[in-house]
Amino acid sequence: MLKHTDVWQAIDRLAKEHNLSPSGLARRAGLDPTTFNKSKRVTREGKLRWPSTESLAKILTATNASLNEYVSYMGQHGGAGVYRNIPLIGLNQAGARGCFDATGNPMGPGWDEIPFPGFSDPHAYAVEISGSSMQPVFRDGDIVIVSPEAGIRRGDRVMVKLLNGQVLAKTLLRQSAKKVELQPINGDHQDISLLVEDVVWIARIIWASQ
Repeated sequence: MLKHTDVWQAIDRLAKEHNLSPSGLARRAGLDPTTFNKSKRVTREGKLRWPSTESLAKILTATNASLNEYVSYMGQHGGAGVYRNIPLIGLNQAGARGCFDATGNPMGPGWDEIPFPGFSDPHAYAVEISGSSMQPVFRDGDIVIVSPEAGIRRGDRVMVKLLNGQVLAKTLLRQSAKKVELQPINGDHQDISLLVEDVVWIARIIWASQ
């Protein structure tokens, strides 16, 4: 059973996850800035107010979050309070054969594990950055969390598996029926244009330790 406090708490935690206040989240979603104010959650008569399904849909779209991600922020221990171990691999090792299945989910024995708080994607995994080619955004030893289930849109940082076995961390510029255009994390390098058939999978980077 959904609780009134849990539903609103999840909105607050989703906003915090994206470094926003509840009013900032409402603005990003194209809503009135007061939509999620605490004063709007209970009427003067003490009757509980619930967020509309339309407003929830808009904040999920605005943050590119899945419904599963939103639900993970509910409850007393939702979000950052819950930890589970997720697979970890180095970026240089990620291209090895047998590390991923055909849809981009981690598999095989070559993985370590790290604890990570509160994300509900059962296939989420961590990649340790190596080298200096992505500085200053990602540095050697940084950990990025990747979610195969998360929605992807232009401007997202992503992990990309190519048909030749390479696994790359890039920014998605554009994806069409024929091509995938990527921008290097380090802006000093040239953009990459790939044929769709040369890309095995793309997964969104949802978090990075920096």
